[in-house]
Amino acid sequence: MTTSVEHGLNNSAFIPPLESGDCLTRHEFERRYTAMPDKKAELIEGVVYLASPLRFRSHGQPHGQLITWLGVYQVSTPGIALGDNATVRLDLDNEPQPDVLLLIDKPTRGQAQISEDDYVEGAPELVAEVAASSASIDLYDKKRVYRRNGVQEYIVWQTLENKLDWFCLQNGEYLPLVADADGVIKSKVFPGLWLAVTSLITGDMTKVLAVLQQGLNSKEHADFVEGLT
Repeated sequence: MTTSVEHGLNNSAFIPPLESGDCLTRHEFERRYTAMPDKKAELIEGVVYLASPLRFRSHGQPHGQLITWLGVYQVSTPGIALGDNATVRLDLDNEPQPDVLLLIDKPTRGQAQISEDDYVEGAPELVAEVAASSASIDLYDKKRVYRRNGVQEYIVWQTLENKLDWFCLQNGEYLPLVADADGVIKSKVFPGLWLAVTSLITGDMTKVLAVLQQGLNSKEHADFVEGLT
């Protein structure tokens, strides 16, 4: 009898590991993810996706460049917060872990908040993902999820195709932001967040940061910061 009881207890305590393709509720996803925190996993439309090993030039390095660019903006803009691979509770079927996110860290101004257990809840104002190509989930299911939940701007850098898309949510649809005559895209949600697209793609971070500094010196950015304080 003792052996039988112990066996039953062991079964009830067992938490199955996450597997790509599992169809789970967000609650069950979090329960299993907590038991295996050494892996990156996302829940997209109720389906689990486990990250594969990531290459340096096609993901790690571009990821670092996005962090550098957005990090300089965040340091110069009190009242916003930058996240690297932070889990986001979007809705009951979606808990992504975007490569980079930027949010307004003011309860009365921002869309998202930080929960008591230290997760992002709600839609960050900006999400950026590094994708190998246009065939990535980042441009399909994830894009629809971010749009539906109100992520205001969404950047997808397709590294193998040397292409970067920057979408802005307008009237419920994602429309591409177009670079100006100087090849610079300017955020509509974060004034002063300017990107020299070709320079980023080619790895010219000196030019990327120089153009960003021009945005940080603009009146629009100064007004934005004043409104956040």
